[in-house]
Amino acid sequence: MRKMIDIDFGSTRYDELVELRYKILLEPLGLKFLDAHRANEMNYLHIGCIEALDDRLVGGLMLAPVDNETVRLMEVAVETRYQREGIGRSMVQYAEKCAREVGYTKMIMHARLTAVHFYEKCGFRQEGDIFEEQGLTFAKMIKDL
Repeated sequence: MRKMIDIDFGSTRYDELVELRYKILLEPLGLKFLDAHRANEMNYLHIGCIEALDDRLVGGLMLAPVDNETVRLMEVAVETRYQREGIGRSMVQYAEKCAREVGYTKMIMHARLTAVHFYEKCGFRQEGDIFEEQGLTFAKMIKDL
């Protein structure tokens, strides 16, 4: 059984989330996680998915405030051996619920092209042109909450 949890910035669980994000999203591309990025994450909402039996973190993501109505979904990562089991979808749904509860009405994100279909199935739609950032190609996606 798995459950969604809120993760406190700077906690041991947060460090686990940073490591997971690095391992799944950055390391395969030869990119580094810079500790300087951590300061930016202080005001973000960090969400994790844990395997309840052994309390192991198997997925996570961040929500970053953009303005009073909009929040940005960032760095959705699921441990490789747990991918395609619905964890990503469950985390996105939980993130949407959390965002609505604090008053956000719109969620945006920059999706790698390989993930666009997944986010479309979650109700997001592409907006604007495809763009590059740090050598990666993304689509801006948006969803009304």
